[in-house]
Amino acid sequence: MFELENKDRKIAYFSMEIALESDIPTYSGGLGVLAGDTLRSAADLEIPLVAVTLCYDKGYFFQEVIQGRQIEREIQWEFSSEFEKLPNIVELHIQDKKFKIGGWLYKVRGETGFEIPVILLDSNIEGNEHWQKNFTHILYDATPFQRVVQEMILGQGGIRMLEILGFSGIQTYHMNEGHAAFGVFELLNKYHGNLEEVRKRCIFTTHTPVPAGHDRFDYDLIKDIFRDRLPSNFRDLGGKDQLNMSLLALNGSRYCNGVAQKHAIVSRKMFPGFEIDGITNGIHNNFWLNPYFRKLFDEQIPGWSMDYNLLQDVWDIGNYELWNQHMKAKIDLMDYEKSHSWVLLDEKKLTIGFARRITEYKRPTLIFNDVERLGKICKNRVQFIFAGKAHPRDTQGKDFIKQISDMSDYLYDSYGIGLVFLGAYDMDLAHLLVSGVDVWLNNPRRYMEASGTSGMKATLNGVLNFSILDGWWIEGYQKDPMAGWAIGPGPQDPNATKYPDSYDANDLYHKLEREIIPLYYNNRDGWTERMKHAIRLAAYFNTHRMVEEYAKRAWKLKLQPRWQSELNF
Repeated sequence: MFELENKDRKIAYFSMEIALESDIPTYSGGLGVLAGDTLRSAADLEIPLVAVTLCYDKGYFFQEVIQGRQIEREIQWEFSSEFEKLPNIVELHIQDKKFKIGGWLYKVRGETGFEIPVILLDSNIEGNEHWQKNFTHILYDATPFQRVVQEMILGQGGIRMLEILGFSGIQTYHMNEGHAAFGVFELLNKYHGNLEEVRKRCIFTTHTPVPAGHDRFDYDLIKDIFRDRLPSNFRDLGGKDQLNMSLLALNGSRYCNGVAQKHAIVSRKMFPGFEIDGITNGIHNNFWLNPYFRKLFDEQIPGWSMDYNLLQDVWDIGNYELWNQHMKAKIDLMDYEKSHSWVLLDEKKLTIGFARRITEYKRPTLIFNDVERLGKICKNRVQFIFAGKAHPRDTQGKDFIKQISDMSDYLYDSYGIGLVFLGAYDMDLAHLLVSGVDVWLNNPRRYMEASGTSGMKATLNGVLNFSILDGWWIEGYQKDPMAGWAIGPGPQDPNATKYPDSYDANDLYHKLEREIIPLYYNNRDGWTERMKHAIRLAAYFNTHRMVEEYAKRAWKLKLQPRWQSELNF
């Protein structure tokens, strides 16, 4: 048997995607990036945790944008060069056939040298039939059959792999989203159908208030795949008409949480009768800070990387120094943009960035609601960078990309406004964007944004948020309204979700014209002071604080506290 060092792990963390490195295609977006940051903080804090995910031989997809059209390319890569192959094999049944699951090992190393092992499950192994080898082919396979099997591999196969590897001390199985909920079936079998014994050992984090984000499968499909291996009470656990993976996870867990305080409230309404806590997401500050700020912080705020609360001392940094380092990050972004677009942007102009999954509820084209008004406000003074992927089957999302790209020529010819949509969106490009723009724009439909960690990354890098009051920004703006601007009404308005898009667009235009543009061009010290307010938020909105909250409230671990839970204003 292959020997893993330090198998004394108490937490098993299951996630369908984990962003380990930018060029390792085991992630598609926010869920995977958050999982990667969680593991980095867990390693820094020496949490006794092991993670489980899948190893996709074609990843999600590589994005090309040609004449405004998104084109998806299969990723070609050899993960054997990135990971260490495990010799252990477990078996699962699909219909009446067995198939094998192998594994690969990746280690996330923390600041003290402590390592978090990540087990990546793989069906593309010798002995499986061709169709079985393809189960771990593409992240988020859109075929329901393939999707069920992938989630079976994660939940059931993951638990079996941990056991055969010798992780015998697992006390808590953490389902990061409902994709791993078939693990509840596996544990029910292990504990002879005793649901309370299973619930003692499981927790669940839900990440989306969008109904379509909760996987549902027809029971005819579930019964065809599982046959006689389903527990007798599977409908009680998963739902009457369809198997809802989130409901299965809720029924099989002792604890559940949403990923922001507002998201927890929305989730309790989605799943009435369940207690759903709120642990607000964070980011791994060391990973997302740009190198120029890192050098500056090391010099001016010694020890910040071991104690993020010291970021509240950002006042000690001079405005001129902070602005100069920001401009270096901005020039890096402009250099990248100029080599990947025919639009040549100018680092002297106010630059607004929008980068996230391109889909309807994110309203990526809201800023073009009144394009002539936008043009007059921003003429020769403001430029825009957009980025993000649309799901391959989201034709509306792809149309948004085309609309944004088409807007580029018109705005430049009519108003001298530079606008570019950058393709090939990944973590490397995200690093450049969250530190190189001046303003981070986020305008989803209200209360459909669970958290929105890209805005946290921007604040860490001194970029000011310009956002709908939803997700984390409700809390961030309440803690310090000088860290950016709010678009439209807040959650105290009972009609906030009922206004037309034009209502938010009008407020966006008003604040852009009357507050943001004048401050940027007429009061550089005032702008830089606001940058410091933004950076201070990173003392709270980080995964070190988040992981410690999980340790105390969800994982039931006793840790020596290192991070304050509130900012000192």
